[in-house]
Amino acid sequence: MTENQNPEQKARDNIDALLKQAGWVVQSAKRIDFGAGLGIAVREYQTDVGPADYVLLVDKKAVGVIEAKKEDLGHKITEVEQQTEGYAAAKLKWVNNKEPLPFLYESTGIITGSVRNFVFRA
Repeated sequence: MTENQNPEQKARDNIDALLKQAGWVVQSAKRIDFGAGLGIAVREYQTDVGPADYVLLVDKKAVGVIEAKKEDLGHKITEVEQQTEGYAAAKLKWVNNKEPLPFLYESTGIITGSVRNFVFRA
């Protein structure tokens, strides 16, 4: 982290660290290696409504989205749920998603909230 980062960039650094600590492979959308691991978190993933801060992939299947926000929005993080839902329902580049993604989160890197998450059933 550098002192010249804006608050949202600092939040993304914290989110990256938390994802890595939890076992996710964090990548940039500029260079996605879908075989890098079972769980991949892709920053700035392209959708038909704009780039999502993070798209989560498990076994090469898109399953979730994380909307990153600066830390001082933590007390009202749920106010961005509609934005997160928009990314979850968007068409994703490079993968074929026909249904909205089931796992939706907002995070400041300190506080993480869940819009909704569903359990996958076989």
